[in-house]
Amino acid sequence: MTNYHQKDALNVNTDLVNFIKEEVLPGLDITEQHFWTMLSKITHELGPENRALLAKRIHLQEQIDQWNTKHQGRFDVVAHKEFLSEIGYLVPEGEDFTISTSNVDTEISLQAGPQLVVPTANARFALNAANARWGSLYDALYGTDVISNEGGAEKGPTHNAIRANKVITYGREFLDSHFPLISGSHADSCCYYIDESQLQITLADGTTTQLQNAQQLNGYQGKKNNPSSILLTHNDLRVAIEVDAMSVIGKTDAAGIKDITLESALTTIQDFEDSVVAVNADEKIHVYRNWLGLMKGDLSETIEKSGKVTKRVLQADKEYLDLSGNHFNVHGRSLLFCRNVGHLMTNPAIVDKDGFEIQEGIMDAMISTLIALHDLQKTNLHRNSRNGNVYIVKPKMHGPEEVVFANKLFNAVEDALDLARDTIKIGVMDEERRTTVNLKECIRAVKSRVVFINTGFLDRTGDEIHTSMLLGPMVPKGNMKAQPWIKAYEDWNVDIGLACGFAGKAQIGKGMWAIPDEMAEMMKAKISHPLAGANTAWVPSPTGATLHAMHYHQVKVFDIQKTLAKRARVSIDDLLTVPLLANVKDLNKEAIDKELNNNAQGLLGYVVRWIDLGMGASKVPDINNIGLMEDRATLRISSQHICNWLEHGILTETQVITALEKMAKVVDHQNAHDPAYQAMSTNFEKSLSFQAALDLIFKGKTQPNGYTEPLLHEYRKKFIAAQTPRK
Repeated sequence: MTNYHQKDALNVNTDLVNFIKEEVLPGLDITEQHFWTMLSKITHELGPENRALLAKRIHLQEQIDQWNTKHQGRFDVVAHKEFLSEIGYLVPEGEDFTISTSNVDTEISLQAGPQLVVPTANARFALNAANARWGSLYDALYGTDVISNEGGAEKGPTHNAIRANKVITYGREFLDSHFPLISGSHADSCCYYIDESQLQITLADGTTTQLQNAQQLNGYQGKKNNPSSILLTHNDLRVAIEVDAMSVIGKTDAAGIKDITLESALTTIQDFEDSVVAVNADEKIHVYRNWLGLMKGDLSETIEKSGKVTKRVLQADKEYLDLSGNHFNVHGRSLLFCRNVGHLMTNPAIVDKDGFEIQEGIMDAMISTLIALHDLQKTNLHRNSRNGNVYIVKPKMHGPEEVVFANKLFNAVEDALDLARDTIKIGVMDEERRTTVNLKECIRAVKSRVVFINTGFLDRTGDEIHTSMLLGPMVPKGNMKAQPWIKAYEDWNVDIGLACGFAGKAQIGKGMWAIPDEMAEMMKAKISHPLAGANTAWVPSPTGATLHAMHYHQVKVFDIQKTLAKRARVSIDDLLTVPLLANVKDLNKEAIDKELNNNAQGLLGYVVRWIDLGMGASKVPDINNIGLMEDRATLRISSQHICNWLEHGILTETQVITALEKMAKVVDHQNAHDPAYQAMSTNFEKSLSFQAALDLIFKGKTQPNGYTEPLLHEYRKKFIAAQTPRK
């Protein structure tokens, strides 16, 4: 094989060999020979088992397809449940247990707050997210629609004092709500200082007051009689009042406050999967290289904006003095997970002795953990896990057997790299139907290392549609969240997590707010996640994290969890009720066209960026030109929904192609400002992105579990080959 080196019984891309040898291994007590020998051993021992699990997915789906075909128009949930048990899709639930995960960093175990998900392929995004542990409340308010434009408070190219005063008022109200004073209001403060181990606040009328709860004061920067930063705590989240009377904002503030900074993104998932395009060794190495920079602490990115060049690096920890004058540090960065690829995909970077491309999940587990060793041996201020853990989120697993396999894989990696058992902590994404209905047994399989479960509406809906593709047409996508199975799914995840002892040990998470430009609406809606018992939830940006952090000051999630732990678990019958369209005649032509156009536009808008531009996640304009944060999960639900309506005659092939051609012109117009963009509508037959969209729909029924990755990878490779000059 050209451009490959043989390493033990593996053929490895030369660039990957060099990356491991020259960039990853220096500084680690592991030889190159040992690494490749152990990866070869793991690959050849576990690769066949991985492929057998994928074959079982196909076999189960074939049986479900046969049952669904026989039961079209007469679905009965009890009969459905009995059938799923008969074929081993639904497994018996074992006795109650409590997870035994230990030594977990406090960001996961004891604090509740926002979580970011970012593509590790983008160094700027990766750094921004890692540094989003602390965020400016003033910036988050001033720059978003949380502050209205009314009364002359519009955002503009220059500083608007009216808008700034609204921000300051909002900030003082936040302080009054969560750090109330014995008398008076933070709005009337003229001076903050520390005396007799208490925060003293001088008010406009000349009186002095203190915090109602003196224990909320943790420390300060500067001098007690003139602090530059005052560190407070509420609901185990820290807030800092930043004082500088000479700053632009501080000059206008009676107390000299220039900002209020909030502990925001407690954790971040650095993603190797749905938000990343990595179809070959070059793209994969790029992802690994950024992860290496994060783990070593030396990742940097040069940013040019408005003619100014800045270098972005990881933030150091924040240093404070306690009330006795002793120095202490506050973690300055978000605690990082990495999300590995699931069990399905392979990567041509490594080929085993039997000619199989390596299962990408096996490669990720070994290489991402090897890279994380740089963090485990660090003692500097850029350390990620102070407790010495490697946090890996594992997506798209189907049922307990596949979680058992992930545990076996992590055991093998720990043994290969001489790590103590359960050093690798796992996050199990509850985004496939077979995992949802067997969630308790999935958790049991990793009960000593699990630190995270969450719900994900888009992928979970994509799998719901694909699993029951032949049973009948599904409700319109916009109606899906009103279906009984969705509420059951969201509650079930929390119920099972709490029953398995997650409180105080692990995260129960909820999904993404996908509209980054509508933060006012997020502030109204997303408080539902902590109220539902989720001690973390996904946000689309560092700004979103700072704003969402306020919800965790309003809601003490661990108290909510205590209450929810007493409720009856939702019915599995609701969970298994398929979201079938009750009556196709209820859909008129206008409704059908609207649904088709919406799905087609969203599908094309994402596909063209994935294949042509190599962008796995970005703010993609929807059909109404509202920017939505999209990743591959969006594509899965859209392509499967169109495929389902095609299957049941609501749509015709001609209708779909006509809609795609029409929406391709819309997407082309939306991207016309990008010089790197290649229009689809100028030549539909030659546009690889348009052809990929056709395949995703018309071949959607036969794609494994409705996943988009196999076709996306195929077309991305074709695109790269077409751009590569022939020698």
